[in-house]
Amino acid sequence: MRDAIQIEYPDRLFIGGEWIRSSSAKQLRLVNPADEEIFFEVAEADPGDVESAVAAARNAFDHGPWPRMDVTERAVLLRKMGEALDQRAGSLENAWVRQIGVPVSMARGSSAGASAILNYYAALIEKQGIEEVRPSQGMQSKYAVIVKEPVGVVAAIAPWNGPLMTMMMKVAPALAAGCAVVMKPSPESPLEAFLIAEAAEEAGLPAGVLNLVPADREVSDLLVRHAGVDKVAFTGSTAAGLHIASVCASRMARFTMELGGKSAAIILEDFDPAMTGPSLAPQITLMCGQVCINYSRLLVPRSRYSEHVESLVATMKAVTVGNPMDAETQMGPLAMDRQLDRVQSYIRKGVSEGARIATGGGRPKGLNRGYYIEPTVFADATNDMVIAREEIFGPVTTVIPYDSEAEAVAIANDSDFGLSGGVYTHDTDRAYAIARSVRTGHFTQNGREFDLTNPFGGFKHSGVGREGGPEGIEPYYEIKTVFLPKLPAILSETSVSM
Repeated sequence: MRDAIQIEYPDRLFIGGEWIRSSSAKQLRLVNPADEEIFFEVAEADPGDVESAVAAARNAFDHGPWPRMDVTERAVLLRKMGEALDQRAGSLENAWVRQIGVPVSMARGSSAGASAILNYYAALIEKQGIEEVRPSQGMQSKYAVIVKEPVGVVAAIAPWNGPLMTMMMKVAPALAAGCAVVMKPSPESPLEAFLIAEAAEEAGLPAGVLNLVPADREVSDLLVRHAGVDKVAFTGSTAAGLHIASVCASRMARFTMELGGKSAAIILEDFDPAMTGPSLAPQITLMCGQVCINYSRLLVPRSRYSEHVESLVATMKAVTVGNPMDAETQMGPLAMDRQLDRVQSYIRKGVSEGARIATGGGRPKGLNRGYYIEPTVFADATNDMVIAREEIFGPVTTVIPYDSEAEAVAIANDSDFGLSGGVYTHDTDRAYAIARSVRTGHFTQNGREFDLTNPFGGFKHSGVGREGGPEGIEPYYEIKTVFLPKLPAILSETSVSM
């Protein structure tokens, strides 16, 4: 219901510290994937609005107080922004359910993560500092002062599946570093960005420091190409990421990207097959499989292959699929009709390649409306099949046998992606050895961890750079080296790093 999502100005854009009407007066119509009905409309930005937003951010960065504030002042405002977001928890949670179809049981409490990220980076900049004094070996200077300065205007582009956290993983470190930001949420899930903008306004961020332009992909490209944008922070598909990277490279703009994945979970011999289903099924069906770190390949010992498959099938069959507003629902629908078409097309490819559907593959019984698909397991598969190589982005996994741990690692690494991975064993020494052998940026023993106080990102086609942790703020800085014959009064000899 619309009244469960309270947005003050859904028909406007947030540019230069004001809620203004779009130049085109166009609207983005949001569809509830559970019933295929339009449930909300918000303003849609056009090319002129992108120009205005970048100009506002440029002015805020070049002439405003934000990048020149003491870090303690910025930290205070970031914490106020977090408090304002906490006050919008109900709207944020309902927005996620209505836009994407995640179960309400998963959405509850999810908004707390956004304010936690703001608080984390507020504390980090207070502790970290932006200047380091080193001795200089140069001919004319005694000291080198290494200064971290904000990179400039940032285009923060978030995907549709996790619209709050993926946007906040960009906005929080960018603001903490002193950058100005233009938020570009997905046209399918823009509501969270409206609430983030409201929180920034309530907290008292200076005009133009944070701007909002919800738009479709064509208008988004103008933002990526804009000469006034110094850095692009993007989460989305590898195809889109490659395009953005080429555009940024053509004008030497900075960029960080978290892209696709085809993550493998390696199950070792000592792991009880009876636990495979209960342990792995939640990692496959979370958000209806629309998670970049989804375990979409399971590598299991050939000697107990059938036992592992049977365990997984039994648990996947028992997953409660239904209305995401129902507290008992474990898996809701896919987010949109094109996503349903995509998943169904991959299921057909798997069958045509000779893989066996061990369970699922169709629409759940009794759910004739909405973008629903059954939790699906492919068996008798090989790693050269399309279903084992391309990101499906649905509740579909492929079970592949192996004969040795070395072969399992080789299969895991035989992928264009390298985002996440896991190993299931009770031997931590073996788990760590395998983790160090698999070329992926994120790895967990006996589960799948996600902690944004530590870095997150991928190898190969899974992205560039890291989000989260102290590493997550570094891409929002430029490094300046200042050589001096003596230290200025603001610095002291005791700060010299030897």
